[in-house]
Amino acid sequence: MRVALFLTCVNDTLYPDTGRAVVRLLSRLGVDVDFPAGQTCCGQAHYNTGYRHQAEPLALRYAEVFAGYDAIVTPSGSCGAMVRELYPRMGERARAEGRGDRLARTLAPVVPKTYELTEFLVDVLGVTDVGAYYPHKVTYHPTCHGLRGLGLADRPYRLLQAVKGLELAELPGAEECCGFGGTFAVKNPDVSAAMGADKVRSAESTGAEVLCAADNSCLMHIGGTMSRLKVGMRPVHIAEILASTEKEPLL
Repeated sequence: MRVALFLTCVNDTLYPDTGRAVVRLLSRLGVDVDFPAGQTCCGQAHYNTGYRHQAEPLALRYAEVFAGYDAIVTPSGSCGAMVRELYPRMGERARAEGRGDRLARTLAPVVPKTYELTEFLVDVLGVTDVGAYYPHKVTYHPTCHGLRGLGLADRPYRLLQAVKGLELAELPGAEECCGFGGTFAVKNPDVSAAMGADKVRSAESTGAEVLCAADNSCLMHIGGTMSRLKVGMRPVHIAEILASTEKEPLL
């Protein structure tokens, strides 16, 4: 199996340790991971802001860079949902506008091969116990794109429940949005901040040391709110928890 890591621009710029954790984790499970250096933004920010046509070259670039791989793994529910949900929609819109089917045909091969990390672990590799060790009390926030767009359901929970030393605390109102929403946080800052504060207070009520999620963009928003509210909790991507072992802890 030829597997490529789609790191995403947010992780590449701000959270490179998450990418390293994915490679470390998958390598431990016997997967050879490539990192195509030509990868760029998936176009989500453009598309969600109304610049649909400007997102198309980025989608075509994605298809070109990741062509030939058996699977494309990303530690981002939002970027995974962009590829799986919105790339087909972009192709259909181009066809409906009389611009032919080139976009749809080019994107079609990579769409079903793109997996969010927990999907790949559970559905493709067929594992829930990845040999991780993380001796902390953790609560999990299911981000909107992962929960509603990709339908991750209980996959992240099953992986966390199998981590040695980890105490998993249920998050009240887990399915409520954290308030980030990409450009939503910019266009509606007061509402976004209030939603983030609600999420942080819910997390704080669990007594957990760590709030984890499968998307660093949401963790960035939540972490910033934690810092402003002076909450003694830290945001951690699920990949970094799953990559941690007793011999090589990522604490």
